[in-house]
Parts: sequence; structure tokens; C-alpha cells
Amino acid sequence: MAFKINRKNEPMSEINVTPFVDVMLVLLIIFMVTAPLLTVGVQVDLPESSADSLPDDQEPLTISINSKGEIFIQEHQVQFKKIVPKLLAIAKNRTDTRIYVRGDKTINYGRVLEIMGTLSGAGFSKVALISEPYKS
Repeated sequence: MAFKINRKNEPMSEINVTPFVDVMLVLLIIFMVTAPLLTVGVQVDLPESSADSLPDDQEPLTISINSKGEIFIQEHQVQFKKIVPKLLAIAKNRTDTRIYVRGDKTINYGRVLEIMGTLSGAGFSKVALISEPYKS
């Protein structure tokens, strides 16, 4: 007497990766669409530099100076006199917060140094300039 093997009750030993691939492709498309939107919204034409980029251990604050000389913290315009109080409030009085200064290449270099000096004088120790990578 031969027994008939019923394959319906056996556990499936293969992994179905099709749903996984579908989800990963959708996430990839979402990240590709949203990544350009995550940059700072102030239009600044940065100078080029061949220096290596700094490692990012935490989200830095960004101060932008556009070609008109207007100052922005992240995307919000700020008067020169209110830079330090606003940064201290945003950084919760932590002066070791990393601050990136983005100055338009057409702006006066003295203006950028004036802002960096103000930040240094307020006790911020991690202030850096941002530039575009050098295109060869």
C-alpha cells in the first residue's frame, strides 16, 4: 500500500522576496525625490575649494549670507544683532554646537569674517566655512 504525499501541508522552504523588493524600490524612489528638498532653502552661490569635507556627527546649524548681505539661520532671516541670542536659543545654550557659515562668493569677505568673529566671541567653538567641491 503506497501512501500519497500531500504537498499542501508541508511548510514552504523558500523566501518570497518579491514584496521585499517592491517595498525597497518604493522607499528608494521616495528618498530620491525628497533628498534634494532637505538642503537649506536659501540660494547661495558658494565658492569652490579642494579641501576635504568635515565628518558629520550631529546635525549642524547653518548660517547663510546671500548676495544681498541678508543673514539666515537655516531658512529664517535674522538681523545681525540677533544672531547670537537666536543661535543660543536654538542650540539650548550649548556653545559646542557645530555651525556652518555659507557665504555667497560675491559677498564681501569682511562681512563673513564679521559674522564668524561674532560667533567666536559668543563662545561658539565649532564654526566652519562651507564651500563647493573644486571642479577640475
